[in-house]
Amino acid sequence: MSDDPRELSISIRIAAPPDAVWRVMTERMAEWWCPKPWTVTLDDVDLRPGGRCAMTMRGPDGEVQPTDGLFLEVVPGVRFVTTDAVVRGADGRIAPRDPFMIGGWEIVPDGAGTRFTGWARHWSDEARQQHQDMGFTAGWTVVAEQLKALCEAA
Repeated sequence: MSDDPRELSISIRIAAPPDAVWRVMTERMAEWWCPKPWTVTLDDVDLRPGGRCAMTMRGPDGEVQPTDGLFLEVVPGVRFVTTDAVVRGADGRIAPRDPFMIGGWEIVPDGAGTRFTGWARHWSDEARQQHQDMGFTAGWTVVAEQLKALCEAA
C-alpha cells in the first residue's frame, strides 16, 4: 500500500496460492469484477501493456456504467494496472480522455496463501473523494471477497 494521499486501497488474504489467484483474477474476471447484484460484460480485455480494457457494468435497477481505457502494466502472476486517462481509438492510436483514476490489482505470496490488494490513484483530491463517496471501500471490499471465494473454492 502507498502513502499517496490520493490513493484508495483495500487488501485481503486469500487461502490459495498466487498462481491459482492469478488464474481466477485474469481468466474469471467477469465473476468477481463488480459487487453483486451488479454484473459486468468484458467488451474488450486485451491483457497486455497498451491493450484495451473496456467493460460495461450493469446494475439491478437498469444502471449502465461503461468503462474504457488501457492496461498500463501487466506483470503475469503479480499485477495488472489500468487507466481511463487514455483509450485506443478506432484507428488504433492512443487518444486522451478526461482521467478519473489509475487502478491496480496485485498479489504477493502470504505464507501458504496470497495477499490481494486493489488500489485506485486519482489525479485530484476531488476525484479521490468522489470515488470514496461512490462507495469505493465497501464496493472494492465486496469485490475482493468475491475473488477470495472463487479462489478458495477452486
